[in-house]
Amino acid sequence: MPANKNALIRYKTIDNCLRNRYRRWTLDDLVEACCDALYEFEGITKGVSVRTVQSDIQMMRSDKLGYNAPIEVYEHKFYRYADPEFSITDMPLSQNDCEVMQEAVDMLRQLQDFEIFTEMSDVINKLQDKLAISKSKRKPIIHFDSVPDLKGLKLLTPLYNYIAHKQPLRIMYRSFTASESTEYILHPYLLKEFRNRWFLFGCTNRGLVLYNLALDRIESIEPVDIEFRENPDFDSETFFNDVIGVSKNIKNTPRRVKFLATPEQSHYIMTKPLHPSQKLKRRNADGSCLFEMEVVINFELYSVLMSYGPGVKVIYPRNAVAYMRDKFKECCRMYEKKDAE
Repeated sequence: MPANKNALIRYKTIDNCLRNRYRRWTLDDLVEACCDALYEFEGITKGVSVRTVQSDIQMMRSDKLGYNAPIEVYEHKFYRYADPEFSITDMPLSQNDCEVMQEAVDMLRQLQDFEIFTEMSDVINKLQDKLAISKSKRKPIIHFDSVPDLKGLKLLTPLYNYIAHKQPLRIMYRSFTASESTEYILHPYLLKEFRNRWFLFGCTNRGLVLYNLALDRIESIEPVDIEFRENPDFDSETFFNDVIGVSKNIKNTPRRVKFLATPEQSHYIMTKPLHPSQKLKRRNADGSCLFEMEVVINFELYSVLMSYGPGVKVIYPRNAVAYMRDKFKECCRMYEKKDAE
């Protein structure tokens, strides 16, 4: 173990720096980071010498502490891990570690009925499944939808890190309808998944206009050396409260939407609401139900409503009724048209 707590703080600080491959680290940079960490956690103001950090790097490289860190110098002055996945915190779990984690999962399961732990249920189930696999080598008993070959998934990790480090980006993007690529200088804020498709939300450098870009249409990304800018009107914690899907601008406001569901579809819609704001307004004698919700009207909303076919009829607002009527008329014309076999 490290000789003292200060050494441990320095090791962890150096580790955090070298794991961040979106910045080039000189020895002076590492010294400065260690000084900042010691001041933040211990209130130490005397700083750290270059020799101390050099000794820390040698200690991390050795097996005395079990780290064997693959720290390398490139271009004669920059430090990084030769293995980009390495971290001194990534130690393999022993059998005892698995047993302790299993006990922790069992304890968390007892708290799942409490509202504060509701959002943890999926995480607990995934962890439970992984622990069971490591112990018994059995096949998973929980399956989550995924599309492993979906284009753009390789961008998730770099985009996540760029967002975490508030790094503006130059993005080449080509939508399905565009004949040429478009360049965006974007300040990235958030990654969001919808129906197994990922989207990047961020604002342009000029005017802070909000965009959402599908990862499968991004052709290239690279960092740009400009100051990161926040949009004060974009709050990732509340922005999607009134929307189904991802199509929404900052100025969009929710509308009251009413729809009638057949008796058969009413059961499904009550069991799995289309949106958290959904309310049952009336149950008719024939079993059909009138529902209401407050949402931004967008393409994804229409797609969800149309997925129920004749089982759902929109009755308000009028523009939504007209849109749904026109789309179903198009569908009828398609099926009435005779196609060559």
